[in-house]
Amino acid sequence: MSVLNDSDRLTRGATLLRQPIVHPDRSVFGYAVRAEVHDAEGALLPESQVEDQLDEAYATLDPTTIAGDRPLMLRATSGLFLGRVPAPAASSGFALEIPASLAGRPDTAERLITLRLLGYGLAIGDYTGTAAQDALLPLVDVVKVHMGRSQDRLVDLVGRAHQHPDVRVIGERVATTESIAFALDLGVDLLQGPMFERRPEGTGREFRAGEIQCLTLVRLLSAESPDHESVVHTVESDPELSMRVLSMINSSASGVRRQIDSVRHAVVLLGPRQLSALAMASLVDARPATVGALWSILARALTCGTLIGSDAGYTVGLLSAVAAQEHLSVESLVERSGVSEQIAYALRDQTGVYGPVLAAVMAHEENDLDGVAATGLVPRDVAQAHLAAVSEAYATATALAVSPTA
Repeated sequence: MSVLNDSDRLTRGATLLRQPIVHPDRSVFGYAVRAEVHDAEGALLPESQVEDQLDEAYATLDPTTIAGDRPLMLRATSGLFLGRVPAPAASSGFALEIPASLAGRPDTAERLITLRLLGYGLAIGDYTGTAAQDALLPLVDVVKVHMGRSQDRLVDLVGRAHQHPDVRVIGERVATTESIAFALDLGVDLLQGPMFERRPEGTGREFRAGEIQCLTLVRLLSAESPDHESVVHTVESDPELSMRVLSMINSSASGVRRQIDSVRHAVVLLGPRQLSALAMASLVDARPATVGALWSILARALTCGTLIGSDAGYTVGLLSAVAAQEHLSVESLVERSGVSEQIAYALRDQTGVYGPVLAAVMAHEENDLDGVAATGLVPRDVAQAHLAAVSEAYATATALAVSPTA
């Protein structure tokens, strides 16, 4: 396993964290990005002490590969807030999240008016109902509320924000079925957290007939030496899979210079990873409007594959994300996919050879630094692997999220 473990890298710059902001139906509204810097022991350093490093990290962002065709929300430094540092040019919309440290400046209201005139969306981060934050409510589009507070406190904060009819509330730190339901009961408009909720063990539906075909393909491809004839037969026996395979190989992203009409030829050219991704695209019924879910599935798969250093890692990430996205029973997934014992351990309870990496990636998706560190992996290394995976995952997801009849 090629997991990176150089703890000195914690002090070499900022770690970028990215999470989806989703509607109650789990469709993606946009993506929130923030940067953090930790000392050599892993402790989070105050933003005010490391603003230069945060600005350097933000300068490397490519909004398209981070947010695709959705709005990008960036946690502001004083440089971004005051215009000393240029903001990324996000074609689908850009919003600045104003942390509590900037909300109390005497010139904040005036600056927000200027930013709004420039076309920026505006959000209050870390909303706790201070007098300084409440004075800004008429000037912003969104407030972000940490859902780990007491119920009475949350009722008060959400209610105060909603006194302004144009303000939407984003509930942060929602990862479980229970926390999502609680946030929605409070009247929260949007949710920020991992794309895939953590469900109680033992829950999940069984597979439908069409999904079993996709899992058969994943099982064949996860073998050490895949049986080519069986792979071709499985793809050809499913019209939707066949159409997706041909659409993918003939897209401009594949680099193929001539039209490919043979499924057998396309299977050879695509290779196991692309075919596994195609199977998942069919399983989640990927379309342009739902690219966010497939993007997140592939990002987890690629991150696990990078950290583990093998296709088995890719399969672990892929299947765990699909089970969460589609509310599938993990036991049924293990049985139907016929994966190895070590992959099964990882999927069931994040144990075995691959389990700690999957646990670390899932914790990173929740911005849970302590959870990542508890697995033995270095949080910064996991974050870097995930961010690197996002670009490739987006390119693949957008190529796959097409109508099979197009």
